[in-house]
Amino acid sequence: MTLLLWILAGCIVSGVLSLIGGAVLLVKADLIRKFSTHLVSFAVGALLSTAFLDLLPEAIEHGREAGVGIDALLVAVMIGIVGFFILESLILKFHPHHHEDEDEFHHHATPKLLLIGDTMHNFIDGVVIAGAFLTNVPLGIVTAIAVAAHELPQEIGDFSVMLYHGWAKPKVLWANVISSLSNIAGALIAFFAASFLEPKLPHLLALTTGIFIYIAAADLIPEISMSHRRDKTSHVIILLLLGIFAVWILKFYLEGTVHG
Repeated sequence: MTLLLWILAGCIVSGVLSLIGGAVLLVKADLIRKFSTHLVSFAVGALLSTAFLDLLPEAIEHGREAGVGIDALLVAVMIGIVGFFILESLILKFHPHHHEDEDEFHHHATPKLLLIGDTMHNFIDGVVIAGAFLTNVPLGIVTAIAVAAHELPQEIGDFSVMLYHGWAKPKVLWANVISSLSNIAGALIAFFAASFLEPKLPHLLALTTGIFIYIAAADLIPEISMSHRRDKTSHVIILLLLGIFAVWILKFYLEGTVHG
């Protein structure tokens, strides 16, 4: 089996495994309405934890290796936040589709923004997987599994947000499948043009950090703040913290697996 086939197989398996939690959620989509606030709260925690405990530290680490200063990376984070505010404004201006549900406004720009951010994240995951396989095949296999496990809580959050905003189950599934396949594009570029992409990796990671922060803080937190009156505040807080903990514990455990 050639190295390129190993890389492609690793990306495909990693993408499929990361989608398992969300796919299971689709089967129980009738529970989304009942537990929508819980799931969106979990998504907020997973996104914030991914941004601050995974993407930003990775950006700083890669930046240090590439000679990129923290100030430049923080500028990229800010560009991600401000850029997605502008993008969201344009989406709402030209596609102002919404519906009323129990007098609540369902912000349809959020799933689109989430897909864009997640696609960028998956692209970077492909770069990481390819880099690991280029080091050695066993490390590549462990890294592919680690990426899948690490993505699992975030993918559950993504599926729940899209269902919460009224997306049909087939649309949610295919949108996430296509998004997950962007890791193959990242892996191919990393394999054939490593010298071109590698210097830009810290900025891409920082930009994705800003995107995830914006989605969590500007879109999802206001939604659960308005809707948690239907539920106990303690439930919202516990699920948000659980989303943070799920990503953190997987990161902690898998880093020990890869480096141990």
